Amino acid sequence: MTYEDFASAQSFFLWSTFAIALVLGAVVNKTNFCTMGAVSDWVNMGDTGRLRAWVFAIAIGVLGVAGLEAAGLVNLGGTFPPYRQSNLVWLENVLGGALFGIGMTLASGCGNKTLVRIGGGNLKSIVVLGVIGLIAYFMINPFPGSDKTLYSVLFYSWTSPAAVALPANQDLGALLFSDAANGRMVMGAVVGIVLLAWAFLSTDFRGSADNILGGLVVGLAVLAAWYVSSNVMVNADGELMSLQTYVQEWDMYAPAEAVKPAAAGPLAAQSFTFINPMGQTLGYAASGFDRTLLTFGIMALAGVVAGSLLWALVSRSFRIEWFASTRDFVNHLVGAVLMGFGGVLAMGCTIGQGVTGFSTLALGSILTFAAIVAGAAVTMKVQYAIMMRGEG
Repeated sequence: MTYEDFASAQSFFLWSTFAIALVLGAVVNKTNFCTMGAVSDWVNMGDTGRLRAWVFAIAIGVLGVAGLEAAGLVNLGGTFPPYRQSNLVWLENVLGGALFGIGMTLASGCGNKTLVRIGGGNLKSIVVLGVIGLIAYFMINPFPGSDKTLYSVLFYSWTSPAAVALPANQDLGALLFSDAANGRMVMGAVVGIVLLAWAFLSTDFRGSADNILGGLVVGLAVLAAWYVSSNVMVNADGELMSLQTYVQEWDMYAPAEAVKPAAAGPLAAQSFTFINPMGQTLGYAASGFDRTLLTFGIMALAGVVAGSLLWALVSRSFRIEWFASTRDFVNHLVGAVLMGFGGVLAMGCTIGQGVTGFSTLALGSILTFAAIVAGAAVTMKVQYAIMMRGEG
């Protein structure tokens, strides 16, 4: 996927992201693929169908990344965000994951599900999106007239010192094998097959077309985004460059009339995640839709909403929904705040870390996944105990 000018390459990069996300949003709505629902079904009813769909998506991601890397079709050494960095911010992964798990339980769904619900007519999720976006934006960007962010004020001083500098990249292949490339193939195959086997051990799961379709499409969408974002190139005077590299060398190659993106980082290899992009979307809208701020994440967010809306209209399931009570509003508000903090702190959500990050076998992603599940499960148990006490 090589283009003779940056504008054409960037356009393909952004619109292909939207197209993949469109399919993702439609299928997630159709199949009711929901990570919060997966934990709820398991904790409250002992039903692992949707949990296995989530694990199936992870398995596809892990096996697919191992295969793509072995074939030289993707290079995930410098992704956005940097999943495999050697600096393991384990405390941020665990704390952020737990906060996110609590938040998604209170707000009735994760970041991806929030977008899907907006497409289906849920006005509550628009409020959730706005709050998450505001928190996520100021976790990364400084307050007006200041150099301070929410992260630097609330977290950096006590979470950063806990980080561990590893001797290699933090993915399991690099940590456990001296030859990282072979290690990634071996660990990808082992972990992926184990997860795949567990998902399909259940006859109920094997008999659920929706669960299989949901997990399959989520996993394939993550792989498709990895592939596209790794392979869009610009022919710069005979030299093939990635979009990120081209922007870093902008003054040397770009014509005077070209529009330079605000940052090179968001043009690196990446796949789906939805909390930081909610902050990006807020900044994009606040700027008056400045095209230099348009990113993969913003297009992914728009694509999921559009795909969900499309399915809702086709299936005639579009329904306007608002808060049922003040308590319902407060729960969603608190949940959105926690997801905003947790999703940025942990560097991802149930899709961003639970599938995309997990597909790289990064230790931080695996820790985040476990913390999200634990945070959600404990919250659901507490909610159930409160409900039973109230009925008693």
